[in-house]
Amino acid sequence: MGSLREDMPLLARHEGRWKGTYTYVDAEGTVTDRHESLLTCTLPEGKDHDYHQVNEYTWPDGRTETHVSPGVYRGGGRCVFDTDRLRGEFWQLDDQVIYLNWMYKAEGEDLRLFELIHLSADGRRRNRVWQWIRDGVCYQRTLINETRIT
Repeated sequence: MGSLREDMPLLARHEGRWKGTYTYVDAEGTVTDRHESLLTCTLPEGKDHDYHQVNEYTWPDGRTETHVSPGVYRGGGRCVFDTDRLRGEFWQLDDQVIYLNWMYKAEGEDLRLFELIHLSADGRRRNRVWQWIRDGVCYQRTLINETRIT
């Protein structure tokens, strides 16, 4: 088994800090939420996990949230994560797109999220979309545009 860096080179290109905006829309396309984000992605060596992501969110009213998601590389080009809050996995589809699927543990198996992350050729911009599927129906999408700041 190779390392995460060797087997998932696109993921390695995501290392850094990303500033962006999350926009939530319902099934009809109406904006239901929008907030700013700062994500920090690292591939730590010598730790009990192979991937580490910290998401910091800020809403216009001043509310904030921070979530930490460590991932473990299991080989075969797949990385898994399992925190108190969520569980899922991700892998590289090609040289520009990563695919994730996960669930929020508090919601149970009825709600699944599916995400595509596209990294620009120059590595400076990411565009992401989440689809929120409950009982087979997409009721919401999250649109995320980010710019690398470091």
